[in-house]
Amino acid sequence: MAEEKRDYYEVLGVSKSASQDEIKRAYRKLAKRYHPDMNPGDKEAEAHFKEVGEAYEVLSDEEKKARYDQFGFAGVDPNYGAGTGGGAGFDGFGDMGDIFSTIFGGGGGFGGFGGQPRPNAPQQGSDLRVQVDLTFEEAAFGCDKEVEITPVQTCDACGGSGCAPGTSPETCPTCHGQGVVNVQRRTAFGVMSSTQPCNQCGGTGKIIHTPCQSCKGKGMVRKRKKITVKIPAGIDDGQAISRRGQGNAGRNGGPAGDLLIHVNVQPHAFFERDGADVLYSAPVSFVDATLGASIEIPTIDGNVRYDLPAGTQTGTTFRLRGKGIPRLQRTGRGDQYVTVTVQVPTNLTSAQKDALRAFDDAMQGKSSGKAKKKKLF
Repeated sequence: MAEEKRDYYEVLGVSKSASQDEIKRAYRKLAKRYHPDMNPGDKEAEAHFKEVGEAYEVLSDEEKKARYDQFGFAGVDPNYGAGTGGGAGFDGFGDMGDIFSTIFGGGGGFGGFGGQPRPNAPQQGSDLRVQVDLTFEEAAFGCDKEVEITPVQTCDACGGSGCAPGTSPETCPTCHGQGVVNVQRRTAFGVMSSTQPCNQCGGTGKIIHTPCQSCKGKGMVRKRKKITVKIPAGIDDGQAISRRGQGNAGRNGGPAGDLLIHVNVQPHAFFERDGADVLYSAPVSFVDATLGASIEIPTIDGNVRYDLPAGTQTGTTFRLRGKGIPRLQRTGRGDQYVTVTVQVPTNLTSAQKDALRAFDDAMQGKSSGKAKKKKLF
């Protein structure tokens, strides 16, 4: 029985009318939540991560998305449903794929039906994804980060041929180097013709008699290497940087995939971020709030002085212009918003308590709100 798959829109938690930006934001949020580095050893999270990646791969591609919207999983996976409903293929009718193949032109397929693309045709390599952790300041001002990746690359020993040095592959005598063969099947509609990968060469169009020892005849090897990535100023948590052509190598002369660096910004001890603005809560003593004072405010650029007006109430917010985050790929910076929190003194001595009572008497109840209480009651 085929594995039950969830609807891709349900996986990402978006509607069918969602824009590409909404799909991308949903993917980034879920990919971060279920990333293996954030959930070490959690098989369920790993399965969710793969499911989210599969859904995004389809819905982020306009052509695949259109096929999925029209035909469901069968529109993007010609093997979907194989082994179910009395035969495989399309809604349980075993040879419907061959019918589509005949009507719409041999091995090219129709929206993913009726045969695969030629196995030995150029294929683009898959994207490679890594995560980089940044401090609050590194994300704000940008930095250079060294990341370690293990992309699939062309084997240096054989140059991608898969053959041992000094040898060459033989053209497959069955498919004559095409990688596919024509097959005919007798159905209720008559004899139908379709194409399928060649069994003798595995769809490669060539037969390797002496495999390369480095890559075991595959022509590809996975290599570990370190690269330096330039992190732009103003990048935010959950965003990603793309390095075109630095993903896994393509096959049969196809281009390489991209490297996607997903950013994880660590929380700051006392700063919070709202877009390009920085939020900060400033503790102020009762005396400074009452009498006014020149107080020191930390910013991401360093400490600055601010003249606090006399009589400042707790919860008052003031703005430090241009002390926020540099705007990503734009000029200018955000602001820093400082919210005052008046600190109430605790553990007072008897003399301090007497001084406060004397102060309250001198204020004739105005300092503690007694006048308002009299009106209320």
